[in-house]
Amino acid sequence: MIKKKNELWEWTKALLIAVALAAVIRYFLFAPIVVDGLSMMPTLQHQDRMIVNKLSYNIGEPKRFDIIVFHAPEQKDYIKRVIGLPGDRIEYKDDTLYINGKAYEEPYLDEYKKKVEGPLTDPFTLEETPVGTETVPEGELFVMGDNRRFSKDSRHIGTIALDKIIGKTSIVYWPLKDAHILK
Repeated sequence: MIKKKNELWEWTKALLIAVALAAVIRYFLFAPIVVDGLSMMPTLQHQDRMIVNKLSYNIGEPKRFDIIVFHAPEQKDYIKRVIGLPGDRIEYKDDTLYINGKAYEEPYLDEYKKKVEGPLTDPFTLEETPVGTETVPEGELFVMGDNRRFSKDSRHIGTIALDKIIGKTSIVYWPLKDAHILK
């Protein structure tokens, strides 16, 4: 009788530890997220399932072209690409990204540019967006979706405060046939 009671207690403890460990991992380290919409095509597809690394920005600052998940003003979580860092001047002209006056290639858009007529990204400067300033404000990021014609991003909602970032995402795990690590 005592042996059964001890065995039951040991199983209960193991289960409680497993649940606590899963909760810590889920809420503080990594979380699953589902891509909702077409704003990151062709890089990400609607209903792709990904892992968000919540530790990524506790270690260091976001890097240009990282794909991040953040709390958007509409009480939703968005997935977008970091284009502008604090202090950057951002401009698009002739379907080319200019950061601080230097042209940047965006190879992740090449496939999509071949499929559309006209420019994928309409020309703009930061001053012509809700940001309304010449540079990205300190403590904030300018983000855009890869599907530039159909993305609600910093051109519409303004810059994103660093404290609104949930984490960086780079692993698509579902559907299994499309599982990969983003570059």
